[in-house]
Amino acid sequence: MFTWMFWILAIWFIVNFVWMWFDLDDQKLQKTFAWINVVAVILGFWTFYGATPVDSLSTWFQVLNWVNVVLAVTQFYFGYRKLEHKVA
Repeated sequence: MFTWMFWILAIWFIVNFVWMWFDLDDQKLQKTFAWINVVAVILGFWTFYGATPVDSLSTWFQVLNWVNVVLAVTQFYFGYRKLEHKVA
């Protein structure tokens, strides 16, 4: 379970990160990704502390979990910020 969850979260992180940066002004997309990322973070920490760890992945798993936290915070910022549109 530890290894499978690591790879699922790693793939999700890459897809999430790349897709997020291509559409920073789409607040609905940012909010959706942020909330999905919250679920991913919960599952990541639950797996890290609840499953039998694999020594070669333990450090990377913890790094991935914390980077996902930072990514979720960034997505919440882009999703809930107030955009100002200038009228020409």
